[in-house]
Parts: sequence; C-alpha cells; structure tokens
Amino acid sequence: MKIFEEIESEVRSYARAFPRVFDRAQGEIIYDLDGNQYIDFLAGAGSLNYGHNHPVFKEKLLEYIQNDGITQGLDLHSRAKGEFLESFNEYILKPRDLDYIVMFTGPTGTNAVEAALKIARKKTGRENIISFTNGWHGQSLGSLSVTGNSTHRGGAGIALHGSTRIPYDGYLGDDVDTTNLLDKMLSDSSSGVDKPAAVIVETVQGEGGINAASMTWLRNLSDICKRHDVLLIVDDIQAGCGRTGAFFSFEEAGIYPDIVTLSKSLSGYGLPFAVVLMKPEVDQWSPGEHNGTFRGNNHAFVTAKAAIDHFWKDDTFAKDVQRKGWLIAERVDEIVAKYGEGNFNSHGRGMFRGINCVSGELAGQITRKCFQKGLIIETSGADDHVVKFLCPLTISDENLNKGIDILEQAIKEVCAKADEIPEEKDFFEGEYSVSEEAGKTH
Repeated sequence: MKIFEEIESEVRSYARAFPRVFDRAQGEIIYDLDGNQYIDFLAGAGSLNYGHNHPVFKEKLLEYIQNDGITQGLDLHSRAKGEFLESFNEYILKPRDLDYIVMFTGPTGTNAVEAALKIARKKTGRENIISFTNGWHGQSLGSLSVTGNSTHRGGAGIALHGSTRIPYDGYLGDDVDTTNLLDKMLSDSSSGVDKPAAVIVETVQGEGGINAASMTWLRNLSDICKRHDVLLIVDDIQAGCGRTGAFFSFEEAGIYPDIVTLSKSLSGYGLPFAVVLMKPEVDQWSPGEHNGTFRGNNHAFVTAKAAIDHFWKDDTFAKDVQRKGWLIAERVDEIVAKYGEGNFNSHGRGMFRGINCVSGELAGQITRKCFQKGLIIETSGADDHVVKFLCPLTISDENLNKGIDILEQAIKEVCAKADEIPEEKDFFEGEYSVSEEAGKTH
C-alpha cells in the first residue's frame, strides 16, 4: 500500500472504501494479493456487466493480439471496427428498428456526452440544454454543466453555463408529473427558459440515487421534445448495455431518442470505449470537427463484437437479466420491510437497484461492514445515502443470493447498533397547505 500513499493523488476514492491491493478477477469474484476473495457488486462502476475476464471475450482478444491486430487506429477503417459495426447493426439496431449513425468519440462516457451536447447545439443553432435534478453525466466541463451534484460541479472551478435544470420524475412527489412543468415553461416565452437545443436524461439515474423514471413520464418527455422541436438525448452510459433488462434502457418506453450515448459496458471487457448514436439528420459534423486520439481502440471493438454475438443475438440473455432483476427486487423489498424501522425504501429497474438508507453515514457503515464480510458494494445519491447494486449481469444465482445475504446481515448489524434510523423528510406534506398558509398571511 505504501507506493499508493506516497505518490498517488488524494483524488482517489474507491481505494479508500476498499483498501486492499487487488490482483486478479474472474466473473463476479475479485481477489486481493493475500488471496482473499470478494463478491463484486461494484463491477467497475457498471463497466463490467458481463463480469471480469469473460472467457469468450478473452479468447477473441488474445487471438487478435497474437495475430498483431491493429491496437490504435484513430478513425481509420479497420477490420475490427468494421466487424463491430456489422454486429451492432445486425443484432442491436435492426431488430429494434433504430436508424442511427454511429460516432466513435474519445474513450469515456463524458467524451460521448460532450459530443452529444456539441452536435445538438450545432444542429439546432441553440445553446441551452435541459437537464434534470440529480442527473449525472460526467466530469468534463460540458458534462458537469448538465450534472446536478453540487460537489462535482464545484470542482470545475468556474461558472458552468448553458443548462437549465428541471425536476426529474418524482422529485416533486409521486402525484406531480414534472413533464407538465417543462411543457409549460417551453410554451411560455416569459418563463425565463431559453428554447433548448436538447433535453438530456437518464432513464434510471445511477449516481443520482437509482431513481427510475416511469414509462409514462419518458413517453411524455419524448412527446414534449417533438412538440417543441427539441432533440432528446438519452444518456445510456450506465443504464444501457442490458442493465435494466433490455440492451437500451429506453426500449420499454417505446421511445426513439434523437441521440444516445453509450460507454461503460459497451466493450464487454472493461476496455475504454464510447459512442454517440444519432439519427442521420443530426449527423452534421464536418470531417475532423470533433475527434480524439483514442477513439480507435480496436481491442475494445473486438470484445464489444464478442459481447454482442454471444449475448444479444436473441432475447435469452435479456430475459435472464429480467429474472435476476425480479429476484433482487424481491429480496431487497424483504430486507427493507424487515429493517430500518420503516424508513428505508427500494427503487430502480432490472438489475439496477438501490436501497435508500436516508443517511449517508448509515449507508457507509453498511457498505464497510459488507466489505469486511467479503462483498464489494458502493453507495450513490447526493449524500451517498443509497446502497447501490451494480453486480455483473452474468452473476450466478448462488453468488447473487450470497451477496444479498451478506448485505442483509450487514444491514441487520448496523441497524441494531443505531440509536435511531433517520426518517426521510417529506417536503410536500405539512400541517396545512401552502394556499392555507397564504390565506393566514393575508
């Protein structure tokens, strides 16, 4: 551990939560240098949906390297890129009737978001972007401008412009459809909201606390974008690639976004890889107008093709993810009902689920206790108050249940020692309504 403490930046975070030197991994199991094994419910922050070192992908990658295949290709045509595009088109786009142009950006999710925002502004000639409370889109300046978290936005060191924040689904309570507010503001020239180039949304907010939008809300949002001639960007970087039970998280809603960003598990192997998908009419780039040195990671193309060919030629894998999602939901609902004095709650979709512990301190105690027992699991949300499930989609039922057993035991032990379990504040419930209060004032 000494070398990390001596010269690695203080910015490191996961290493503080899981202070071990890790050495190897396979599937959903990761091992430290001492040979201790852990069930991985973190999975590279969602970049390892198919687990560590999947044997099918590894074989294809080793074969490609052994044959001196191109590693770094910039945006040159390469066999690996062409074969990825063929599989992606045949097994992902065509079966879903999606007509998208594929743009290869820099290797990370925030690169894809930056490109998406940039092309939306270029296409429409407008600057403003509508984003949502608790949204998370990356750490570069454009992505931070549409991110809700104040700590990370503050890290930019400068004022961030060009975005208007709107309440996400459920933010104003379950009875309020916040798309009506958006529709009203875009319809009113005096609302103070400039007509936007695009709306950017996560169908399930990962870092924001595993908030899942309803299908009705997503359809309403899509309709409003069409009505006002505004592009719809779905950030599917963490919720996509099967996490919710379908390859794209928006499929269940039946919407057709103008732009989609993908990264994280797209390569299948944890290799850096990101793309922007856009309708043909949106693709108005001039050659070289947006580029990046490492947009030609051919190793990632090889493993991404292997992932698509192995898991997405039919709906067998998707149905199994959905089954495991129901298993997680059932187990988690039981845990929530048993502990937390009624103040815990569960939300999410598919294998993208979280337990809201209300308190970040409490959630942190739970995840630390899990790690002591052999489970790696992280928190999310504005106050790190949500224990977040991101286990590999390929996890065995045995290890999935074992991991949840560890989590339950950790919650039981932490809650037993807690003096009280914090209760979530309801900002929309009081002794009397706002209108009644106003009447008393006047």
